Amino acid sequence: MDLRSLSYFVAVAEELSVGRAAARLRLSQPPLSRAIKRLEDELGAELFLRSARGMELTPAGLALLPEARDVLARVEALPSLVAQASGERTLTIGTLADSLDHAGRFLIDTFQQRHPGVEIRIVEGDLTDPSAGVDRGLADVAITRGPFRAAGIVVAEIRRDPVGVLMRESDPLASRDRVRLSDLRERRWFRLPETADPLWAGFWAGHRDDREGTDIVVRTVRECVQAVLWSDAVGLAPLTINRAPGIVLVPVEDVAPSPLLVAWRRRDRRSLVKDFVDIARG
Repeated sequence: MDLRSLSYFVAVAEELSVGRAAARLRLSQPPLSRAIKRLEDELGAELFLRSARGMELTPAGLALLPEARDVLARVEALPSLVAQASGERTLTIGTLADSLDHAGRFLIDTFQQRHPGVEIRIVEGDLTDPSAGVDRGLADVAITRGPFRAAGIVVAEIRRDPVGVLMRESDPLASRDRVRLSDLRERRWFRLPETADPLWAGFWAGHRDDREGTDIVVRTVRECVQAVLWSDAVGLAPLTINRAPGIVLVPVEDVAPSPLLVAWRRRDRRSLVKDFVDIARG
């Protein structure tokens, strides 16, 4: 039995749906189903009852769930325990594009004043991972954007920024003060891959799915810009982003503002992480 199998089991047990669990884990459904079947074979017991009405845990599954959560929580806490014991003096901050810049220089300056001997490392994630590396252990804490869901990740809102649509400056709508999503219904959009968190991907796609077959799949901010400039696509972005030459950002009046967030692992108790979060929250 490995930790990945346990994490897959916990996700399916919490969602009671292989489809929702697969989306949460950014997997396709067949390998997740096979992993659960292998775990059941290894344990010699069925963990789920499957019927036309859905899924539910068997008595064996109910017994395993709290134990699996405890094992995963203990493993997740190991980096924090080791860092505390070793006196680690490095904080790795994940960011999406220029989200860290928009959190304000005050954040970094204040943290450095409080911890002058701490080395700060910056890791830039791509748009498929809204936790900017926190959920994979690549970053200790992140300045990112919502909305998204990630198991074991805690977020706190810094502020909310209005959202606009990126388009070429020659676009017929580029001179407007604002637009609505209905104005963009027949347009070609850039969108995130299907493996991205559904809540996150849905928000930045304007919760539209009627023309996905014509859309351009992107993973980075640079790919978004190229899709606009070279393929005449459009897509949503915070009004605070740095704009490339030849591109304008027109406010969209029927899209909710995007929260700028600080994110960290629920089990991370390190003082450096706590101080960074406290400063970010103001």
